[in-house]
Parts: sequence; C-alpha cells; structure tokens
Amino acid sequence: MFENAHTAGGGERWTLAFAGYCDRVSTALEKLREEASRCTACDLYKHATQMVFGEGSESAPLMLMGEVPGDKEDKAGHPFVGPAGKILDDALVDAGIDRTLVYVTNAVKHFKWVPARGGKVRLHKKPNQAEIAACNQWWQRELEVVQPRVLGLLGATAAQAVLGSQFRVTKERGRWFELDRGVNALATIHPSSILRAQDRRDEEYAGFVRDLQLITNRLDS
Repeated sequence: MFENAHTAGGGERWTLAFAGYCDRVSTALEKLREEASRCTACDLYKHATQMVFGEGSESAPLMLMGEVPGDKEDKAGHPFVGPAGKILDDALVDAGIDRTLVYVTNAVKHFKWVPARGGKVRLHKKPNQAEIAACNQWWQRELEVVQPRVLGLLGATAAQAVLGSQFRVTKERGRWFELDRGVNALATIHPSSILRAQDRRDEEYAGFVRDLQLITNRLDS
C-alpha cells in the first residue's frame, strides 16, 4: 500500500497515506480498548482496579506480550510501568530496540492477586487456563489491528496463550514460530523472573538481552 502511494505521487503522498493508516489503526485500538474495558468474560474484573490494555506505537513492527498486569500497572492503568517494566526498558536499549517503536500488552488484561499476610499488600497470582482463554480475544484483536512483524512472548503464560499449553519456555526460548498473517513469534522469559533470580540476576538478564537481540536481527533482516 505504501509503495504504491510513494511511486504514484512521491514523498508527500506516501506521508499522507501513512498518516491516514495510523489514524485508522489508532481509532481501531481506541474502540477495542473501550470494548475491552467492559469485559466480564472471567471474574478477574471484580477484584482489579481497572482493565490494563496494550499501549505503544500503532504501527509497531514489534509487539511484546507479557503475562498479566502487576500491582503498579493495575493502579496506573498502563502496562509495564513497574519494576519488571524498568528491566524491560533497559534490556530493549541493550538489545538495540527503540522503545517508541514497540507495542506492549499482556495476555490477561486484569490484575490477578491474593492478599499477603496482614492484607496490606497484593501479591501477583498466575492466571489459570480459563482466565487466559477468556482474554485471548483481546490480544488476538490487538495483533490484527497493529499487524507487527514480530510478536515477542514474555514468559510462560504469554507463550502458552499463543503457542499452546504444552509449550515450555525453558526448552524452546529463542526459537522462531510463524503465525497467521506472516507474524513471527519468539518466546523468552518474563523480565519479572530476573527480579527473582537473586544471585543469577546478571546471567538471566544477559540471556534475556540475547533473546531480544534475535528479535533485533529479525527486524533488521
């Protein structure tokens, strides 16, 4: 589409065509976000502060999908703004990926949590298969709208939502899979796992960056 506009009328027409495309994508995402905010397909909405939808460049060549919003994301209404998000931002820089060209989202859009002892802290809890399945429609439709070249799957929940419940990140991280519409998918660890790695944190972070560099190479090819 963009090649035709550029050939027929030069740079100005290409710019106008691209701007029109971005406007349509932005409108589609806003409509999708509004629809998702009313989702009651599972019970997680009852205890979450709000639905946390994806954010980023509407024409992003790269979509990164994590597991579920954390406590900070649930309160702020934005994905990857907590400690794991800081690690992700640092790793993207080290992998040579421009954060402004990335669309980030989660496989599950509502925070799942249990109270810590004393009840003052909300602890993240892994979503179950029914909750993941209930939310599949949202990331699938985000993927259809944004149309990235690459989908990076951060952690087991995201990877299994897309590649099947038998997928194991520990065995198949860094391997490429082709999805519908020519999207290439690659799974790696979730940045939150690096926070829990303690003595192995530097090693785990380096491995995470290496996986992201595989994405860099694919986008540059």
